[in-house]
Amino acid sequence: MAARRPQHVSTPMSFAQLGVPAKLVTALTAQGIDTPFPIQAATLPDSLAGRDVLGRGRTGSGKTYAFALPLLARLSANPTPRRPGRPRALILAPTRELVSQIQASIAPLAKALSLRTMTVYGGVRPGPQISGLSAGVDVLIACPGRLADHIGSGHAHLDAVEITVLDEADHMADLGFLPEVTRLLNQTPRDGQRLLFSATLDAGVDVLVRRFLRDPVTHSVDSASSPVANMTHHVLHVQPAARLPVLVDLTAAPGRTLVFTRTKRGATKLTRQLVAEGVPAVELHGNLGQSARTRNLLAFAGGSSATLVATDIAARGIHVDDVTLVIHADPPMEHKAYLHRSGRTARAGASGTVVTLMTDTQVADVRDLTRKAGITATVTRLRPGHPLLTQLAPGERTYVAPSAKPAPDVDSDRRDRPAGGNRQRAKNPRGAKNTRSAKSTRSAENTRTPRRAAASSTQTTATPKTGGVAAFSAGSRRGRRR
Repeated sequence: MAARRPQHVSTPMSFAQLGVPAKLVTALTAQGIDTPFPIQAATLPDSLAGRDVLGRGRTGSGKTYAFALPLLARLSANPTPRRPGRPRALILAPTRELVSQIQASIAPLAKALSLRTMTVYGGVRPGPQISGLSAGVDVLIACPGRLADHIGSGHAHLDAVEITVLDEADHMADLGFLPEVTRLLNQTPRDGQRLLFSATLDAGVDVLVRRFLRDPVTHSVDSASSPVANMTHHVLHVQPAARLPVLVDLTAAPGRTLVFTRTKRGATKLTRQLVAEGVPAVELHGNLGQSARTRNLLAFAGGSSATLVATDIAARGIHVDDVTLVIHADPPMEHKAYLHRSGRTARAGASGTVVTLMTDTQVADVRDLTRKAGITATVTRLRPGHPLLTQLAPGERTYVAPSAKPAPDVDSDRRDRPAGGNRQRAKNPRGAKNTRSAKSTRSAENTRTPRRAAASSTQTTATPKTGGVAAFSAGSRRGRRR
């Protein structure tokens, strides 16, 4: 069993006091990071000492730097020449978006230590990845499937890995990646250091802990089941016909909004409906190719599209600053998904609002969902135009004329997904049929909501409750994972 260290409440220590090398402390300061988060303060003394660590904390609690700092410190303390195809450190993560965000956080710190990092995931051409591996890399950040491909073709080997990190291990278990992860870990040296970070410790994750971690120290800080004081939860009881008008009202308000659907097809359909209603929105799900996923995520992070409609692929892979509102357009199947979805807002001390739309047939399921999630939500039965909507999403509603959008890239690389996990594709690409459907939808919805003027490219509707636009920075950069 993993040893547990008692948690003491004391004056926060600095990174230097925790044992982080001076060069890394300087690099952190340059990034505007001076004070460790609780998960970092708890785990760094053990991980810097070379111990295997099991860290449990909710998404957004600062786990990235908790494993990045000891990893980089270990490599810089014992510099060795890079060898083609043989990384010295390996970080495994379940989604491409998460891999990219980890890379964005680690790269500036690695550069300060003259260490080279690179990413490996599916959905893109393997050629550049093969070239990068051949040139030699210190830290490899990868999705399991594509890494297994490179190993199978002889372009990557894990026999030189000194330290291995599993990030979001429970999510990898949920996605069915554990057999692939087990095969990869079996190829790393048995005496290497291993760090496993997870929001929950389920049976699948426990198997990895018992098999691959040696006498690990367990630190549980800000677990997924602990309440977030600055996150408010609301359940809106609506009729099915009111679902779209309510969503339009909420997403047309200022601020970044993340809307979750249960299926990929549902995400595509809802995105098109919102765009037809004048709400700039983009989609993110497994049927999109990597270039479309990157483009849409950048549009959301950059502010050109303040609404992102996503499946659960985004529940842990998105780290964008200032997401003020999370909407469960489709209530998730289980409470862990609810907590991870909701964790996209109220991050790192910020406040946020979570809204779940519930129809008559979903009452029992949503009640059970919130009970298991350990949250208390305010339930309100309402119709479009209810005053509560302006309280949940304050500010002027802004609508823009729909513009032609590029067709999404359909992902032809299924390697980074579990077998059978994403078999359903959209039957028709964007084209004449979908254009007719969008026009029909726009016509029908404009008949119900005459407040939008067809001749105007942009129209705002003032909300009497607020008297102005809520403070919102559309230029906020893409969020750093700490």
